[in-house]
Amino acid sequence: MLCQIVVLAHRGEVRSVCPLADWGERLVFLSWALTLFYLLVGPVYRISLLGVFTAPVVVILLASALLPGVLDPTPRPIAGGHPWHEMHSATSVLAYGALALAAVAGVMFLVLDRQLKEHHLQSGLFRGLPPVRDLLVSLRRLLWLGTSLLTVGVGAGFLMPHDKEVIGHLLTALGVWSGFVALLGVQTVRGLTGRRLALLAVTWFILSLGVFAFI
Repeated sequence: MLCQIVVLAHRGEVRSVCPLADWGERLVFLSWALTLFYLLVGPVYRISLLGVFTAPVVVILLASALLPGVLDPTPRPIAGGHPWHEMHSATSVLAYGALALAAVAGVMFLVLDRQLKEHHLQSGLFRGLPPVRDLLVSLRRLLWLGTSLLTVGVGAGFLMPHDKEVIGHLLTALGVWSGFVALLGVQTVRGLTGRRLALLAVTWFILSLGVFAFI
């Protein structure tokens, strides 16, 4: 995480804006957000094994950022930055960090649920997994946290200068946000089984990753 902070601080200083100007910077920022929320959530809920599922995702993100042509080797300052645009970009990527960790918790729940159904109660992985209750609590709270940050990001997006490209981006972001709000709304009003909540959270997060094509 310290290395990620150093890279982002350097790129931000050179860019003179939030370091989200190319895909490499976005991937590093997302990996930093994912690591940050893991360090905040893991110890609190005693879900240390969450790192076993989180670390590979962070490695893939950082390795992808290092592919040729992904991270600009000679970043240049960007003029004309707008505060609302910076807030929109930063909070949206932070939201995806929390939602990515929620998806990881959802995968852990699905693995645990499958092991319980197949009666693999003595495996090493089963003994290392946290209780189902703790996983569901962390999943719900991470969904609320990520959706709240995404709400701030979408709101800031509507306050920044608009053009045709920005409008398409905002409509996509609004669609993603609506999906997470609907998921939380159904879970709060009608209730969802743990398996269904985990499956929907993971599925919608994977589908919504397409929004990065518009950032």
